[in-house]
Amino acid sequence: MQRQSRLKRELQLLSTEPPSGISCWQVDDKIDELRAQVVGGSDSPYEGGVFSLEIVVPERYPFEPPRVQFLTPIYHPNIDTAGRICLDILKPPPKGAWRPALNLSSVLTSIQLLMNEPNPEDPLMADIAREYKYHRAAYTANARSWTEKHAKPRDTAADGPTQKRRSADPPESAKKPKPGPHNR
Repeated sequence: MQRQSRLKRELQLLSTEPPSGISCWQVDDKIDELRAQVVGGSDSPYEGGVFSLEIVVPERYPFEPPRVQFLTPIYHPNIDTAGRICLDILKPPPKGAWRPALNLSSVLTSIQLLMNEPNPEDPLMADIAREYKYHRAAYTANARSWTEKHAKPRDTAADGPTQKRRSADPPESAKKPKPGPHNR
């Protein structure tokens, strides 16, 4: 019961006062299955991209971290082709830095920060980490290309009116910006 009330509070806060460039919502009214979208940061190769994530909240949350993975392909040294993320707060101690004081908002903000500032010293994709460290221009070009191909919104007018919303897309109510300090 404590888990459910905490998750409701966290989701309410994420809907009324979301961090800049982040949205999160429930899938089919299931409190432990969530989707999120993170907008790529300005001055990064992910700028203008909208990246969808899947979040599964474990039964022991907040004593265990949520399981988060990218649904949108991304070219990044800390995110593999299956969408798994190498980030210390997504791992429980002693190897990880997850603490029950952290929440979904801090997890999503940390992922957004990792997108903008990769950690090539702890990669999931060694070849991309090497490219990031030693051939930054090639890394940036590849990351921008992947962002254009996989994360940029498509021109729906060209696709016609029959295009359906994918399960990773937010419901219409989540797409509308809410008034608040981040949207002024």
